[in-house]
Amino acid sequence: MKNPNFVSPFRLSSLLRREKNPKLALQLFLNPNPTPHPKPFRYPLPSYDLIISKLGRAKMFQEMEQILHQLKQETRFAPEEIIFCNVINFYGRARLPDRALQMFDQIPSFRCKITVKSVNSLLNALLRCREFERMREVLVGIDKFAIPDTCTYNILIHACCVSGSLDGAWKVFDEMLRKGVPSNAVTFGTLISGLCAASKLKEAFRLKEDMVRIFEVKPNAFVYTSLIKGLCKIKELNLAIKLKEEMLDLKIGLDSAVYSTLIGGLFKVGRKEEVLAVLKEMRGNGCKPDTVTYNAMIHGFCTEKDFESACHVLNEMVEGGLNPDIISYNIIIRGYCKAGKLKEANDLFEDLPRRGYAPDVISYRILFDGFIDGMQLGEAAFILDEMIFKGHFPHSGSINKFVDGLYQAGNMDVLWGVLNSLGDKNTWRVLICSVCKKDWLPDLLEIVGH
Repeated sequence: MKNPNFVSPFRLSSLLRREKNPKLALQLFLNPNPTPHPKPFRYPLPSYDLIISKLGRAKMFQEMEQILHQLKQETRFAPEEIIFCNVINFYGRARLPDRALQMFDQIPSFRCKITVKSVNSLLNALLRCREFERMREVLVGIDKFAIPDTCTYNILIHACCVSGSLDGAWKVFDEMLRKGVPSNAVTFGTLISGLCAASKLKEAFRLKEDMVRIFEVKPNAFVYTSLIKGLCKIKELNLAIKLKEEMLDLKIGLDSAVYSTLIGGLFKVGRKEEVLAVLKEMRGNGCKPDTVTYNAMIHGFCTEKDFESACHVLNEMVEGGLNPDIISYNIIIRGYCKAGKLKEANDLFEDLPRRGYAPDVISYRILFDGFIDGMQLGEAAFILDEMIFKGHFPHSGSINKFVDGLYQAGNMDVLWGVLNSLGDKNTWRVLICSVCKKDWLPDLLEIVGH
């Protein structure tokens, strides 16, 4: 009689699909049937795909690579390229460009052919890591694998825009047209976003017209959101609202990004009394305010130094079942610091663990900079010690300002402690030589043991 608890290859895939915990999923994959069985377990390809995806999303890369090694030994089937595209994407999100490149190079060893799909995955991963030179190296040999498609060119245009080279983006677009590669809404959305980021709104609107009139491509939500952000950036709120109305007329779905941008823009031009109407319309259109929306409101109130309203929004989020994120708190801490309310900033910072949040590197940097600006150097030294203990580090400009403030205040003992906690004396000699005034340079060199 067959064991009712026996896990067949087909059932393993089903169980893996339902298991949310990646560690438990890995245990299940490695040992599907604890009871000894005379025949070796024949893992199906979907099981490999599922476990690799779960481990990759959880950034359990060592375990994922072990499964990949096991997959390489399989002779019953050849893996599909999408598995390796996913792995490359996981490495890109984790900012591990070397591993992404290694995975790409290893694809043929799995008896799988490299196509433009994996090339695009690699280019996108390198873009995430801002490895522009390596992207160029991949492009040099792309003809060995595939012909660039629309996705390839979209990634390259995005890379040019991210690196601040709009001229480069236009050159890529021109090449795209010359080679007859069709453009799509992503192509134009990326170019328009780049133009808006560079405050070239006239060119952005002209391109929006051309994409419809010449290329017969309809603008999507991303195109409109980019234009609305660009208009809000230059405080053209009426035109931004007009674009939002155009989206409604064309039945283009408005998401929270559009409304959040408008809310931030209304605060920027002093029209906060209109925010409630925008929120009401947002909910009426079936778009639920999210953390980004509330953070835009918190930022607006903090800019106006209306901290009571900012904290009210924070409480409203919690009461509505939407948890704030650490960004929400960092915005308020930064607002307090800019307003010189360092006690309130420090109290909220220290209250974060009770609220269920751990201060991140941004939290520490905001408070550290606030204490320096307020000349509370002892408190800044305390935060710096805690920051370094947690594995964080302030901006070099903040350190320079802190060191200068300590010396000018004659706090040589604290200054020595700071330099000692930062460790590398040779690094500090270089730093001191580059930023300190010559009249007190000898004193500091003596402190660090010149």
